[in-house]
Amino acid sequence: MTETDLREAVARELPGVIDDLTRLVAIRSISAMPDHDADVRASAEAVAQLLREASCPDVQILSADGGKPAVVGRYPAPEGKPTVTLYAHHDVQPMGDEELWTSDPFTVSERDGRLYARGVADDKAGVAVHLAVLRAFGGKPPVGVTVFVEGEEESGSPTMGAFLDEHADLVRADAFVICDSANWTVGSPAFTTTLRGLADVVVEVRTLDHALHSGQYGGVVPDAVTTLCKLLGTLWDDDGSVAVEGLTVDDVADLDYPEDRLREETGLLDGVGFIGRGSLVERMWAQPTITVIGLDATPVARASNTLAPSARAKVSMRLAPGQDADAALAALKKHLSEHAPFGAQVSFGEEGAAGGTNVPFEGAVTDAAFAALSESFGTEPVFIGQGGSIPLAADLRARFPEMDLLVTGVVDPDTRMHGIDESLSVADFEKAILGEALWISKLAERP
Repeated sequence: MTETDLREAVARELPGVIDDLTRLVAIRSISAMPDHDADVRASAEAVAQLLREASCPDVQILSADGGKPAVVGRYPAPEGKPTVTLYAHHDVQPMGDEELWTSDPFTVSERDGRLYARGVADDKAGVAVHLAVLRAFGGKPPVGVTVFVEGEEESGSPTMGAFLDEHADLVRADAFVICDSANWTVGSPAFTTTLRGLADVVVEVRTLDHALHSGQYGGVVPDAVTTLCKLLGTLWDDDGSVAVEGLTVDDVADLDYPEDRLREETGLLDGVGFIGRGSLVERMWAQPTITVIGLDATPVARASNTLAPSARAKVSMRLAPGQDADAALAALKKHLSEHAPFGAQVSFGEEGAAGGTNVPFEGAVTDAAFAALSESFGTEPVFIGQGGSIPLAADLRARFPEMDLLVTGVVDPDTRMHGIDESLSVADFEKAILGEALWISKLAERP
């Protein structure tokens, strides 16, 4: 197919694929919430059916022991042609406070050229990109294609290692595309070349074996909530930089991220300053960060004049791409154990760690991708890092070092993925589809 043919085919398929994206979004496939296990299964079955409708001859729903269902669809390679694996995930984050959404979080609505709903961008749009490309080729792509749609990425991909151990031959390819990252701005495409790692742990502080009257014993006996607050405060320097020893920092792309742009994108309130040291991109992409993402303590509505005996927090770290995640987790736990105020007892609960990675961008396959996105967007892609983590990327780099890896996506600075009113630019969605189709076409033309 010529470039003109592909452009016309993508434009023709766009309305139908948006309809299918709408139906996928309506399935509340929240992998982190066991109450939605049936929805995650239903989502996998819906993806599998869409692949069958796109003339995929071999579709399977698979999972590692104890894992969520993934979908693998395979189109065999024509003789002498390469095979590419196209990845996305069909699970989504919880919706948060539903009352804060402008419209129903699981019903797609369109406003000013954007689609709004949970998962409409992260990452059911990635699934839809791949489906649209296959339809643009009439269900007969000119290279071998494997579509791999994960079902537990938003839970940290806990069984991905086991899945790859069991099914490596199904997803191995000459090139692997992860469509789960971001563009530089609306209308400006990007390739992600660094991804931070992730480690988290639940920490519990205990100071008493039972609750006490705060008036009777306050000022003498430490309560667990105040003690936990003091302990958590030791994780940062005064400027917000991480104070845990043993964490590393990497190099980062030489990009200028204007402060006014970042302030507008994040909705930082008037008078609130940025935290940390170094350039903005260093802080977001190459340095470790620590965030308290959850607390278990007495709710304000049920508060009484009581010294609490125990309190818990979930502490999450993002790590430099080259940092060993297990070593970083050990460093965090060591810090928390050694900085407990008043001799409080510190223990740890659920924990996890996944490494980041650097993604090389060199060679004929990546050159073809650069040219394809340049043509579809009308401007050259930018090379960026990501503060978020995609555990699969590091796993693939370790297992298949000879395989070309591309990390792309349809998210932009206005998307608010994981947040309220998540959205997708329809124009960039169409350009991303065309870019992937052009890349596959270019691969097919190579000797």
